[in-house]
Amino acid sequence: MKPAAPSASFSGPFALGTVSVPGREPFPGLVVPEGSVLNLRTVLGEPALTARAIFERWEELLPRLHALATGTTGDRLPLDGLHVHAPVEPRQVFQSGANYRQHVIDLEVAHRSPDDPRTVEEARAEIAEIMDRRAAEDLPYVFIGLPSAIAGPYDDVVLPAWAEKPDWELELAAVVAAPAYWVSVAEALNYVAGYTIANDLTDRATVFRRDMPAIGTDWLRSKNAPGFTPLGPWIVPAESIADPGDLRVTLKLNGETMQDESTKDMIFGVARMVSYASQTAHLLPGDLVLTGSPAGNGMHWGRLLRDGDVMDGSITGLGAQRTRCVGEDA
Repeated sequence: MKPAAPSASFSGPFALGTVSVPGREPFPGLVVPEGSVLNLRTVLGEPALTARAIFERWEELLPRLHALATGTTGDRLPLDGLHVHAPVEPRQVFQSGANYRQHVIDLEVAHRSPDDPRTVEEARAEIAEIMDRRAAEDLPYVFIGLPSAIAGPYDDVVLPAWAEKPDWELELAAVVAAPAYWVSVAEALNYVAGYTIANDLTDRATVFRRDMPAIGTDWLRSKNAPGFTPLGPWIVPAESIADPGDLRVTLKLNGETMQDESTKDMIFGVARMVSYASQTAHLLPGDLVLTGSPAGNGMHWGRLLRDGDVMDGSITGLGAQRTRCVGEDA
């Protein structure tokens, strides 16, 4: 598969990314819609600047980024020919499960025991009631992912030989702008610098421990293989996204649409997820808060990932990523 050409299709006057000239060190770049990028290390005069350091100084640097996007300072490199890396290296990745109503219903039905006496309609109705109860009791489900699982938006995804049921999960990801701890829902979006795309791959066969079912989920094994979280291509400032609760999340497998849902179907919105994570952990600048995946995963379709598959993922206003699956022995 020929790598996808980087695209500057996103909302607003600019986005942030991490790119490199082939054979050279990656640098944080300011991407503008006409398809060019400014090396922020050069134009800001900070040779050691990283994407994460930008978020550590987000309030200070945001006005300067606006000025650079509309000004003539610095040489702009064409995106074509540049390598696009994951847009940020977070210290922490907060992942969310069971946060799209239809997705949870579909998964629960797919995982039903063969001797379940309920009809499919009865099972769906019962699970829907559980989702309503979760929303009313205000109980999001958040767990921890590893930064080492993050890959670039156009990188190949290696499917480990042990992964029997690798599945896709395209998600909206919020990028933290400032240290956050015990942040209220009303304040939470003030701590979001921007948004990007994450494909939070999962090996369904290892989600639950077979040897000790009482332990429950094994997120380390099922979600954190190297490259299991393609990220990006860009981080679009929050101010350029009118409503993160009204974005289209679309994933195509080999050109066929598998996921196509609005973030309106989220049980808990971005503000609730950020606030909830902050009730336990100190959120740090550049950290990611993934908000869950909508309906249309491989388990629903009865079609899991395999060698040679190509995934195209897009979210309204955030651009698009393309990744090819490569079997570990391929």
